[in-house]
Amino acid sequence: MIDPATLPPLLLPTPARLDLLAGDRVSTTTTPVFYDDPSLPSEGYHLRVHEDSGVSIVAATPAGRLHGSRTLDQLRTQYPASIPALAIEDAPALATRGVMLDVSRCRVPTMNALLAQTDLLGSLKYNHMQLYIEHAFAYEGHEAVWAGSDPITPDELRRLDAHAASLAIELAANQNCFGHMTRWLSLPEYSHLAETHDEFDFYAVPRRGPFSLCPTDPASLVLIEDLLRQQVACVSSGLVNIGCDETADIGAGRSRDAVDRHGRHRVYLDYVGAVCEIAERLRARPMLWGDIALSGPEGARALPERAIALAWGYEPDSSFDDWGRSLAKSGRDWLACPGTSSWRSITGRTTERRQNLVAAVGAALRHGAEGILLTDWGDLGHRQQPPIALLAIGEGAQAAWNPAAAPDPRAVSLHVFGDRSLQVAQWLADLGDVDRQIRATSGIPGDLAAPTPLRNASALFELLHPSGAANALPRYPQAWTDVLDRLTDLRKSCPVEEGPLLAVQLANSLDVAEFSATLALHGLTETTDRAGDLHERLDEILESHERLWASDSRPGGLDESLSFYESLRERITRPTVA
Repeated sequence: MIDPATLPPLLLPTPARLDLLAGDRVSTTTTPVFYDDPSLPSEGYHLRVHEDSGVSIVAATPAGRLHGSRTLDQLRTQYPASIPALAIEDAPALATRGVMLDVSRCRVPTMNALLAQTDLLGSLKYNHMQLYIEHAFAYEGHEAVWAGSDPITPDELRRLDAHAASLAIELAANQNCFGHMTRWLSLPEYSHLAETHDEFDFYAVPRRGPFSLCPTDPASLVLIEDLLRQQVACVSSGLVNIGCDETADIGAGRSRDAVDRHGRHRVYLDYVGAVCEIAERLRARPMLWGDIALSGPEGARALPERAIALAWGYEPDSSFDDWGRSLAKSGRDWLACPGTSSWRSITGRTTERRQNLVAAVGAALRHGAEGILLTDWGDLGHRQQPPIALLAIGEGAQAAWNPAAAPDPRAVSLHVFGDRSLQVAQWLADLGDVDRQIRATSGIPGDLAAPTPLRNASALFELLHPSGAANALPRYPQAWTDVLDRLTDLRKSCPVEEGPLLAVQLANSLDVAEFSATLALHGLTETTDRAGDLHERLDEILESHERLWASDSRPGGLDESLSFYESLRERITRPTVA
């Protein structure tokens, strides 16, 4: 194993400029001297390590001093005894570098886990953070919604806000205010606010409500004002993400007459405008997902002027350039929002995620975005293990700070995973492409039944939990046997020895991926000789998932997360062709 201390500096993100200097090394324990220079960029800094002058950090602002100190901390991590002589000149390419963590798909992190995650984001020079909330906040007067979910409490959010602020990270409030309200609208106390309880088309996949609040019912806004008032009071940033994405059911129920008269986009925008007005009355600047507004005839011009548009897309061909061009022309502030691709994957989707991140950052730079918001979702029980997203968060830090340099997997290994073997990041990247060949050709067929890529899922996850879309997963055993062979090789080459939490998390990811590929073979060969083995494997996965959950997540939501695994038992007994 190569000792990191024998290598040139491995920093994450890579500085804009780093020069190694002539001269002896400087003790890691040397105390830095700080200097002010108002001419430097707001978050920029100069760091110099030299035998003649010791360690100096020059910056224009407290944030710049902090970033310089973080770089020094990474050098101390790599070089425990002494740091080579060097000079760094550094500043971020994008002003806002954010991460949004989903805490509403069963998994609500413990407070210690949230604080540790914030520490990691700060060490990687992120400066914005959100917790995606549908129901997982302890709203007073709405106990029926969050009971049993172990929600974030107001005091916890205040504590997290203060901790983030101490790290120069702004924590935005976040509450979806339109769609994704099923947990609320399924309860008798709130069911009357739903747009519909019947079937509707969710982007070519049939679904049955409730899903969205009815936009023409004034009582919907009464509820939202109460929720925003309670949560906005807990954060100091003056920002609130009101969500409002994927409202596919609008016009399918109670708002049908209004949609017939005024059009679906006008009904949507009138409601969103009213929510933005509520946020502004509460002295919070609204942010909202841009998918619905940007798809309409008015485009970005229809968005409320003060709102920050969040243009999201999670594939290599997401239309960030088109969205950015429209938003820039309209004068709207915006963030490009790529994804970690950890959700609906188990193993990740390395190739697609990296291309998606490059597209988002490139468009942000070309079209004057404030920055990026890297999103990490938890669909179907948040069953992916944390390292899958952490790899993406590490690479996202590099792309947002210095997109001219590719992330070094050795630096990601060292500074995200504490891995002095410098191998974990590349191993995870390989794991994320274990079913890449299948993903590339198993999407919804085109007009001539030509191969298309699978979207928003790995093939292994789509096999476990079909989305309902007409995806074309392979029906020949060899495709899945090849995946199993690659998983076997990855298990043999895993760089983390048994014992540490990281090793258990990686083993769980391998176990679930192998279970999925074996389940595919079980169905394709239409035999039951694997059923007993599959049941045993599923029991082991359930036990591992429960044990790992307790390491960083609250008990509420665990049973629901486990239920997605339990739903697979019938398919083991009655194999079906993939």
